[in-house]
Amino acid sequence: MAKQWLLFILTVMSTNLWAGPKVKFETSSGEFVIELNQEQAPLTTANFLKYVKDGSYTGTLFHRVIPGFMVQGGGFDEKMVPKESYPPIKNEARNGLANNTATVAMARTTNPDSATRQFFINLVDNDFLNASTRQDGYAVFGEVIEGFSTIQDMATQPTHTKGRMSDVPITPIIVTKVTLID
Repeated sequence: MAKQWLLFILTVMSTNLWAGPKVKFETSSGEFVIELNQEQAPLTTANFLKYVKDGSYTGTLFHRVIPGFMVQGGGFDEKMVPKESYPPIKNEARNGLANNTATVAMARTTNPDSATRQFFINLVDNDFLNASTRQDGYAVFGEVIEGFSTIQDMATQPTHTKGRMSDVPITPIIVTKVTLID
């Protein structure tokens, strides 16, 4: 009986863990929905929502696609021109959320506090991206809760090098619409 209660409590807690705003992405490859975690990643979630609400994710590309790793987008328009960004945010990678399959995290440079608008979706568990005593990690702030097959399909697209960027899909994967659901 005690084990059943513990399982029930853990289930309720994990359900509440991800209870946050939902964002629907419509792309040239299909649709997916991300649920954000305001509780454990408040700065990152607020930052992401600024770009959702100002409409500037619409028309961006998933410009970096690496099978067995992740897909990255949000930073470039259809001509691979960088989009304007708000100031960088503090890295929240030590929030207890891991870079597991279907989670969404902020992309950044080697500076841990450099994330602006680019995000990536983990195709697999990428433990090496998590914060540790040796590294700052990449801040997870959401999870794909619907349409992960769309993300998996993106990873099957042939890629090439375009300018100085590698792993760019030959056929552009364009964000056509972004909607805040909650």
